Amino acid sequence: MLVDAMNTTRSGRPALTRPDGTAPRVLVVDDDPDLAEVLTGALRYEGWEVRSAGDGAAALAAARELLPDAVVLDVMLPDTDGFAVLRRLHAVRPGVCVLFLTARDAVEDRIAGITAGGDDYVTKPFSLEEVVARLRGLLRRAGMARSREEGPRLVVGDLVMDEDAREVTRAGELIDLSPTEFELLRFLMRNPRRVLSKAQILDRVWSYDFGGRAHVVELYISYLRKKVDAGREPMIHTVRGAGYVLKPVQR
Repeated sequence: MLVDAMNTTRSGRPALTRPDGTAPRVLVVDDDPDLAEVLTGALRYEGWEVRSAGDGAAALAAARELLPDAVVLDVMLPDTDGFAVLRRLHAVRPGVCVLFLTARDAVEDRIAGITAGGDDYVTKPFSLEEVVARLRGLLRRAGMARSREEGPRLVVGDLVMDEDAREVTRAGELIDLSPTEFELLRFLMRNPRRVLSKAQILDRVWSYDFGGRAHVVELYISYLRKKVDAGREPMIHTVRGAGYVLKPVQR
């Protein structure tokens, strides 16, 4: 394994979002299935939408479907090299950010990557924390925003929460929430597109052990739906057997 497994946990940073409030889209391209799986899992844990590919042809097919905001791209692939893939990627997605993975640390290889249009690189072996940090930097420079960079506001689609004022609006319309409803919605908004179990919600919002209190979560989710989703396309979804997820409405 070429990854430092000690750096696999998320730090609790505010999630990055695209201008429309959806999660960044990232494509991981590496012919080592174990490494690709670990990278994909770590990036999904950041709340990002992630796909993987094991060679250049699969990468281009996935890019046409996903339209990624960033690509983690191995230089050495079984059917071509990462530089050739990058040139074709730019035809599909001109503004895509590219983070090269390379087993070689020669100056010539770094120059080749930048010359080909890459934005950054990491040398194997690397830590997952380093890859995530570099990707976050690239995505921010590309126009992604952290929900708190412009003040204590959480934004998911047309749903906006001002944490200091304790105000919530959807499509500009003020939503009146009880303190518990506010805390539940805040937890959902801090983890957009991530399925949260009843046990996680109880622990975070009520500080309960699970202990058969699932009905409390179900009750307050129903309260939130009546206020947040009433008369609108739903954002709060039930994932049967897993929990609940808050997702922006797709336009």
